[in-house]
Amino acid sequence: MSTGSRPPRPGAPSAGTSFSADGAPARHDSRRARRTVDPATLPATGAWREGDDPAGRRFADLGALPLEAGGRLPHVRLAYETWGELNEAGDNAVLVLHALTGNSHVTGHGPDDADPGWWHQVVGPGRAIDTDRYFVVAPNVLGGCQGSTGPSSPAPDGTPWGSRFPVLTVRDQVAAELELSDLLGIERWALVVGASMGGHRVLEWAVTAPERVGAIAVVASCAQTSAEQIAWSHAQLAAIELDPNWRGGDYYDAAPGHGPHAGLGLARQIAHTTYRTPVELDQRFGRIPQGGEEPLSGGRFAVQSYLDHHATKLAERFDANSYLTLTRAMTTHDVGRDRGGVEAALAQVTAETLVVAVDSDRLFFPAESERIAAAVPTAGPVAYVRSPFGHDGFLIEHDQVAALLGRFLRAVAPVARTAR
Repeated sequence: MSTGSRPPRPGAPSAGTSFSADGAPARHDSRRARRTVDPATLPATGAWREGDDPAGRRFADLGALPLEAGGRLPHVRLAYETWGELNEAGDNAVLVLHALTGNSHVTGHGPDDADPGWWHQVVGPGRAIDTDRYFVVAPNVLGGCQGSTGPSSPAPDGTPWGSRFPVLTVRDQVAAELELSDLLGIERWALVVGASMGGHRVLEWAVTAPERVGAIAVVASCAQTSAEQIAWSHAQLAAIELDPNWRGGDYYDAAPGHGPHAGLGLARQIAHTTYRTPVELDQRFGRIPQGGEEPLSGGRFAVQSYLDHHATKLAERFDANSYLTLTRAMTTHDVGRDRGGVEAALAQVTAETLVVAVDSDRLFFPAESERIAAAVPTAGPVAYVRSPFGHDGFLIEHDQVAALLGRFLRAVAPVARTAR
């Protein structure tokens, strides 16, 4: 999943126009080093540190967590954020689960919050998930790097886990989120909603703890990782692990400029290509050279500059080991594991269910959403987001996504606006 502001609608560019990484007309200095990142300016990891806390972030210390693959994490902390208030009946809680490189900052905490949040068009006062009506909770996923326990966190000896961090699965991540729910006193979620990797966890919630979930919304996701998705992930994992600066996962004491930035950036470029569509890339960039560069002389096309831009953005704000940990959790995702298969597991879902697909998604194909809807007894037909942007349509097509989620939430959990 990528993040950022909505790009312009695809349209054929005029002859001779060049574009910057965000799709705007470019003013490019061809003397700038053509690399994924400028390593001299970056610390070894983009993981959040103390002092990086955004407005509203809180922490929950959950103790030890047994792991599906064996062993345990001796101490688990989840970072999370909340909006709104839990009502007296306790029936207005909504859990929002982010995608691969997302975080807990779904929406802002008022006009003074400098960061509006990655889904602020969907979550907030008066929005589809109305924080004047619902108590919204968004945790940073276990294994992440934005406040929750992950490879960059201190191990019991006080140094970062690094290569010693254990294998996590989606079920482990949901087990931690169940502990967080208990700590917050939430017995039952009115809605659990998530997209992409977040959708994996939504399904695990519905099967693992059906008594704790009133409704679910699974957006642009799947019930079981496919061979093609594993193949795309394999290339991304290799890109990081082959970076000499990865150092087997123990790079946290490296000097600025000596972290695995190139590998992480390349992994992002591979992933980002799957998040978009050939139609959009052709119409938005075509074969136009990046401004000031000549491909026949070693320069880049505009689409290459675009991918370099997204590589740099991720290397600045994310941790390579967390990317590995979370991607591996996605590759092992299978809601039917040890449950008789996918269809048998989904047949156990009792929560009211909305399944949303992006019609042009080439990472989680619409057929995978259709499979979920066909197997879940409480699901209606798949709701489609029409978009030329592919998988990232769930982040870009705000109006469509908000309309679908808003109608569903009002139907399954109608609650009064909280008095102020």
